[in-house]
Amino acid sequence: MVFSLIICNSINFAENYHLTLDESIEIAKEKSYSMLGLIQDFKIAENNLKSATSSLKTHIDLDLTFPKYSNDIGKTPPDSLGNMSFYTAKSLTYAGTLLINQPLLTNGNIYVENIIENFDNLVTNKRDASLNTRIRFRQPLDAFYGYNKIRSDLKSAELAYERSSKALKREELNLIYSVSNSYYNLLSLQKSFEIAKLDLERQTDAYEISKNKYESGLIREVDALQMEVDLAEAQNNYDIAILNQNSYINSFKELIGIDLNDTISLNSDLSYEIVIVDTEKAVQLALKNRLEIREQEIQIELQKLSVKQQKAAGMIKSTIDAYFGRAGVYQDPKLGTLYTNIPNSIDYSYRDYLNRPSSYGIEFTVSIPIFDWGENRALVRSAEAKLKQNIYSKEETERSIETEVRNLASNVNSSLKRLQLLEKNVAVAEKSFEITRQRFSDGDIDSQALALERNRLNNAYTTHLRAYINYQLTLADLM
Repeated sequence: MVFSLIICNSINFAENYHLTLDESIEIAKEKSYSMLGLIQDFKIAENNLKSATSSLKTHIDLDLTFPKYSNDIGKTPPDSLGNMSFYTAKSLTYAGTLLINQPLLTNGNIYVENIIENFDNLVTNKRDASLNTRIRFRQPLDAFYGYNKIRSDLKSAELAYERSSKALKREELNLIYSVSNSYYNLLSLQKSFEIAKLDLERQTDAYEISKNKYESGLIREVDALQMEVDLAEAQNNYDIAILNQNSYINSFKELIGIDLNDTISLNSDLSYEIVIVDTEKAVQLALKNRLEIREQEIQIELQKLSVKQQKAAGMIKSTIDAYFGRAGVYQDPKLGTLYTNIPNSIDYSYRDYLNRPSSYGIEFTVSIPIFDWGENRALVRSAEAKLKQNIYSKEETERSIETEVRNLASNVNSSLKRLQLLEKNVAVAEKSFEITRQRFSDGDIDSQALALERNRLNNAYTTHLRAYINYQLTLADLM
């Protein structure tokens, strides 16, 4: 009973697809595992770009200590005789730090830091509190003449995002070609099955005619036996066509991402669009639009950033640091008891904060590389060599694409001419077979002549089918 329910459920959920090529491609874009994985790669690059742009915005962080308790052994610095003394250290600390950081496109930063702290010495029962505000500015001057890390990181993220989107688009085009190739291969097998079925029906009719003629004494026994052999061959070809079609169907289902229990059939219409390719225009479009070329260009831009970064490593570095701040402190006036509660000690610190003079400072530092045995110069040359390698690779890709497109354009035009010629050949072969079959029925020719004409018709169908598939795949490859 349970087994029957499982079978019923699987049958109910199975779908029947009657697909065109465009429908197959849309299903593959939505369900194939290769596309699903690439979409996630694209989302990774998209979020990395978002992270890089967000890193340029104001960041606010709050650190709270509620509380910090310590019970430890401390020691005094050694005196002139090297003697040290040890003591018990117990403390309880409450603190909060609010840090506001604004990165600058010049690779600098502006910081605003606010710190409030209450420290209780539990051994001496003494309470200290402090309130501190500081504004700090830091600017590496080598960012103006050397390497700007923030701008470079942002540019790298933008290029990585574009490269990921190009890779997704290129894989989508590869998927379209793969689905087209598989679709037309399956269509070829489906049409081969139809040809084999039609051939079997024709051979069955011819066999019945020859059988009646033999029983009436109009033909020889050998002709009747030959018809029986031809019928067996047609039946065998029909069985093989069924097997080949069913074997390929599962591969096609897996490619486009539908369930293996679903059933599919393809639109068997062999109509086509006549496309005359202008070779020079095709080459121009390929060199303009091919994603591989843009990917090479992105790699060149990234390598240029690497060269610039490596050169900057050997340059003189300088930085300006400046700060402005105010601070307020409070200490219990006597030992032995926590004289003031925490809110009051903070309030006293704030009063001192308002009355105490501001603090400020400025610093200019310079770092000068003197001698590194040519280490950085060698690394710069290595990065420049890799840049040239990327440029050569781009030129090679362009040349390869031009050759490929020219060959494909010629193949499309010649495939179209061959297809149009073979269409006429099919029409002639069908008309010739009907005449031959009528002549066989009238007794004007023997079974051997009929078999030859039947083989000619089957060959016409098969060669036309191959030409159609070749034209469609060549056109898909060119696109």
